[in-house]
Amino acid sequence: MDEVLTPFEMAQADRLANNAVALMAAAGRAVARAVIRRYAPCRVIVLAGPGNNGGDGKVAAGYLSNRGWPVTVVPVTDATIEDIARADLVIDAVFGAGLSRDVARPVADLLTAAKRIVAIDIPSGVDGATGTIRGYAPQAELTITFFRLKPGHLLYPGRALCGEILLRDIGLPDAVLDKIQPQTWLNTPRLWSMPARAATSHKYSNGDVTVLSGTMPGAARLACAAARRAGAGMVTLHSETPFIPPEAGLIVRSDPLTTLIADERRKVWVCGPGLGLPQAGAKLAALIAADKTIIADADALTACTANPEKLRGASVITPHMGEFTRVFGPIGDDKLAAVRAAALTTGAVTILKGPDTIIAAPDGRATINTGAPPWLATGGTGDALTGIIAALLAQKMPAFDACCAAVWLHGQAALKAGPGMIAEDLAAALPGVMSR
Repeated sequence: MDEVLTPFEMAQADRLANNAVALMAAAGRAVARAVIRRYAPCRVIVLAGPGNNGGDGKVAAGYLSNRGWPVTVVPVTDATIEDIARADLVIDAVFGAGLSRDVARPVADLLTAAKRIVAIDIPSGVDGATGTIRGYAPQAELTITFFRLKPGHLLYPGRALCGEILLRDIGLPDAVLDKIQPQTWLNTPRLWSMPARAATSHKYSNGDVTVLSGTMPGAARLACAAARRAGAGMVTLHSETPFIPPEAGLIVRSDPLTTLIADERRKVWVCGPGLGLPQAGAKLAALIAADKTIIADADALTACTANPEKLRGASVITPHMGEFTRVFGPIGDDKLAAVRAAALTTGAVTILKGPDTIIAAPDGRATINTGAPPWLATGGTGDALTGIIAALLAQKMPAFDACCAAVWLHGQAALKAGPGMIAEDLAAALPGVMSR
């Protein structure tokens, strides 16, 4: 159930199933059951559009009426604001996830007049492929969708308008996915496996991570702490300014960078957090020339402003929205497509960090992460994420899997740490999450 289908792919699934009448009956029944379980009987209007969404709404109305609910089906072309305002509950069956135009003002006015809304498939006006708003979309309390989630259920701003989302089986066979071959998934542990440690493993076999630091090493230290907790056997902080670290197990080296690069054991490198712009570009280029496995973040990304080709050779890049825009330009309405394009341009697994983090591989695969709490939005948490990714890469996880796992662990660690957490809390929370 982790596949995420675009509206086009969902339409393909419907066609492949070749049982439209049965699917509509099952969808309408699922909507009616959801409404009955959540609400007491009340005056309901089904605001019905001209397509399948409207058909689903009509079926739902029939089931509700049979249970004694006062329900009226009103075609969107005939409805008045007064009709909508009199209803206790409006079932939005106007447009589904495949909407490809802006919602007209009269339809928007009708939806605005609703006291409470249950949406079929997705709130009308939310683009199911991108989560953007096409002119207007209402706030639903409940959204019932079918077979598989769509990107618009998971990506903001659309995600916020869906309210509670119920995904219901309506009899579509999973076999249709073999023909559709979806390339987007919800990021869950079902998609990847954590590295297994052999009984005979030792610190060198568990991977070596080197983190570059500048004159202010706080960000690099956060990455180091997370890498150590996430299972890297050896973690070294490289600083040209020697200092005594407060962490007893952290190795600090101030050798020339060329000396450490020549060490074949040092395969995985974190470049960017706290490094400083004067150094970041040159050090990134040196690591790329040495064919190292590189996670480029923070200053390493800013050093490539408007020059994404400088990132070719990195294994992973982890921009937030501001860094992404600096490197690749305005993201536009389709975040998923933009992140995929960035991964293709750079050849690196690309993580666009945010409340709806997207992870995309150069081959077109992508996941959307929904498990991170809002209190993760605090300084230094991105540095911890780079450390987790580095540790998993050092333990020989494939880059896309490592990034998906790291993003999920990062969010779960924040949930475990709880509101009020700071970036330093993430590393300590990781063992409890990883032991599940």
